[in-house]
Amino acid sequence: MPKTFINEDFLLGNATARELYRGHASLPIIDFHNHLSPAHIALNHQFGDLHEMWLAGDHYKWRAMRANGIAERLCTGAASPIEKFHAWVQTVPFTLRNPLYHWSHLELLRFFGYDGAIVPEQAEEIWRCANQQLGSLRTHDILNRFNVALLATTDDPADSLECHETIRTSGLKTKVVPTFRPDPAFALNRPDELNPWIDRLGDAVSFPIRTLDDLLFALKQRHDDFSRLGCRASDHGLDRLPSISGTRLQAQEAFAACRRGRSCTPQQHEQYMDFLLLEMARWDAQKDWVRQYHLGASRSVNTRRLQELGPNTGFDSIGDSRHIHAISRHLDALERTGEMPRVILYNSNPADNYAFAALAAGFPGEGIPAKVQLGPAWWFLDQREGMEWQINALSNLGLLRRFVGMTTDSRSFMSFSRHEYFRRILCNLLGREAEAGELPAEASLLGAMIEEITFKNAWRYFGFELHPDFTAKCR
Repeated sequence: MPKTFINEDFLLGNATARELYRGHASLPIIDFHNHLSPAHIALNHQFGDLHEMWLAGDHYKWRAMRANGIAERLCTGAASPIEKFHAWVQTVPFTLRNPLYHWSHLELLRFFGYDGAIVPEQAEEIWRCANQQLGSLRTHDILNRFNVALLATTDDPADSLECHETIRTSGLKTKVVPTFRPDPAFALNRPDELNPWIDRLGDAVSFPIRTLDDLLFALKQRHDDFSRLGCRASDHGLDRLPSISGTRLQAQEAFAACRRGRSCTPQQHEQYMDFLLLEMARWDAQKDWVRQYHLGASRSVNTRRLQELGPNTGFDSIGDSRHIHAISRHLDALERTGEMPRVILYNSNPADNYAFAALAAGFPGEGIPAKVQLGPAWWFLDQREGMEWQINALSNLGLLRRFVGMTTDSRSFMSFSRHEYFRRILCNLLGREAEAGELPAEASLLGAMIEEITFKNAWRYFGFELHPDFTAKCR
């Protein structure tokens, strides 16, 4: 059987990098943004086969399969799990130099100890080996194996939080907390989507939502409910922030029209969004939450596939919006009244790295290091080159040592190896510059930096409460 190319020195190109990685990069994982299922954790779910665990819901892999000419029935369609698995294994050799090649080999190695190449000739062996181990592997086992101290899932205010209640009393050492993501509330330009969601939200709070004041009261109630379950952040996935201001009256009028099934003008939509975003940002500041903005993706670019398969199925792209005026206007409105929470800005276009990093430095907070952060490389950029671009932009215009580090942003429980991937890339970059004489070759200085970026900064920045077993060894 051909062996995998991944060894203990994978991505560590020099002795200093290897020393830094082995001495300082093994702290627990804080995954502060992901799309994992709280239900799977609450139920301590056992995956039925490798397809369910590795491929189902993974639009990164679906995109690669489609690019390889694989039929849709073998990606999201009615083909059997083993057929879909074979289609993926046929695709893997064609992903050379795509991050999926690295990720896939890391995932099988770290989860199942499979140290061979992923090639069609080994498909049956991989399937057999993995499925045999899945018989005794549940979600709690995965979290323990990967030393996960905390997960922050992404949760809709209209959803039940019962799963989080169950997890909280399960005895699981990994802390699992919700993240408040009210994106559906902003779909004023799509009444056929917004109105059913508002009805769901009304069911969640047990009263009907007829006016904007009702909506705000309901969202605030859910904001409080999330806080009681340990939530420390909100999250907002938007094409861009609004570029004009909106008053309460303007928002009320636009919302009333939407509840009557009428579409709004682009100006009314922006006014409504501006008012609502600022209002909720003030709630975040009052609770000392972190506010995350995922900006700039161009979503569902293929209309036919959107109609056939729905959103989040791998037909998104990098956007090219102009963001800086809108972001700075938004942050400044909060700063002027002393109501700006901690903020992480994620950008999907690498052309925006320097602009986002420079803007973040314009809103400091006394006693709060890096109050506004350039977020980790996200979505299309969470690969080696994208991570290094983000690190370099932050280093040149801010303080890399205050960076909150990487997160998976994934729907797969097999994605925790991406933290290892990031840590190896970070150690290699610092080790390379140390050996070139561009940084002091002091393991204690660089090592402290790695420990902060990979664990300690996120812990402090978000104010997460962790199980004592994790805090005792990480102070």
